[in-house]
Amino acid sequence: MEVRIDKWLWATRIFKTRTIALEACKKNRIMVNNALAKPSRMIRIGDVISVRKPPVTYSFKVLGLTSNRVGAKLVPEYFENITPPEQYEILNLQKINGFVDRAKGTGRPTKKERRNLDEFSTPTFIDNSTFDFDE
Repeated sequence: MEVRIDKWLWATRIFKTRTIALEACKKNRIMVNNALAKPSRMIRIGDVISVRKPPVTYSFKVLGLTSNRVGAKLVPEYFENITPPEQYEILNLQKINGFVDRAKGTGRPTKKERRNLDEFSTPTFIDNSTFDFDE
């Protein structure tokens, strides 16, 4: 039995939708046995699939085939995660650096920046009783 790679990636919950799995294949982010895979590529039990989701490349060994989406509890019956630990270290470093290296002016303003913006944009009125125009 053989199954299309895009269907299998969706059915085993590696990608949320089949369209996203199809796009990943078209963008050369999916490899089967170290060869680039088109969405229509048929896979067999025992194939090794590499999925590049920047900055990490995940690796899976096919244990079972399905073209229908399976429940999360059944997923381990269909593939074995053989991703090297170094890839998970890259992911952890990326998460840590993402918060530390936020450049000023990018993304949403912080609470302090928003308060400063509100203070700057709120008009301040001069009390007319203390200011004399005649002098």
